[in-house]
Amino acid sequence: MTTRDRQRLAAFAAGCVLSLQAAVAHAQASGTRTTTAPEPAKGYVEAVANATFGNVTSQAYGGEFGYGVTRTAQIYAEVGQVRNAATSTLSNAAQSIAGALTQLQPSAVNYSVKQPYTYFSAGLRYILNTETTLTPYAIAGFGVAQVKKDVSFTLASNEPVTNYVTLGEDLTGTHTSGLLNLGGGVVWTAWQSLAVDFQFRYHRVFAADEGMNVLRAGVGIGIKF
Repeated sequence: MTTRDRQRLAAFAAGCVLSLQAAVAHAQASGTRTTTAPEPAKGYVEAVANATFGNVTSQAYGGEFGYGVTRTAQIYAEVGQVRNAATSTLSNAAQSIAGALTQLQPSAVNYSVKQPYTYFSAGLRYILNTETTLTPYAIAGFGVAQVKKDVSFTLASNEPVTNYVTLGEDLTGTHTSGLLNLGGGVVWTAWQSLAVDFQFRYHRVFAADEGMNVLRAGVGIGIKF
């Protein structure tokens, strides 16, 4: 992760903290005016768009659904895709093959490295405050991730790369691994049942060859019911 990425994450985290503080302050002020707290929504459904940070920066898209089991606890489930979480090991292996191709033939070599994964997780979302339009929460769950190694090489001569090398499992293939999902956020009730979820997530993908740590930061837009 680059210094610029760390600065972006720090700024986002600071914004989350300020939002949480604002939610608590608003709740305290509301408590002085009324003794009856509004009934929280039983469930929610939302579409999610995130920026992702790890060894590379990318994007993630998906959807999330939750349903309340108590006043402050909801069971959630989410599905989505991180478009690229390529590890340094995969990038280095691709670079080595590109170097070998340069030695084996005279044409220029271009290559691309991607490692997207589709994920599903489920667990518990705990609501920290139910009395305001700003609702902070924490979330934790487990799931699975289907990880794909998507590495390609092209030669300026348009010859097939397979004339010179055969790509192995270190550069190609798909596998399924366990996933840990942790995070939090602040939900803003923008209008009636319309909700905007400012969220932060941490993914740990327990891949067999090399695990991945991916941070997601972004927004979800949906409805409460």
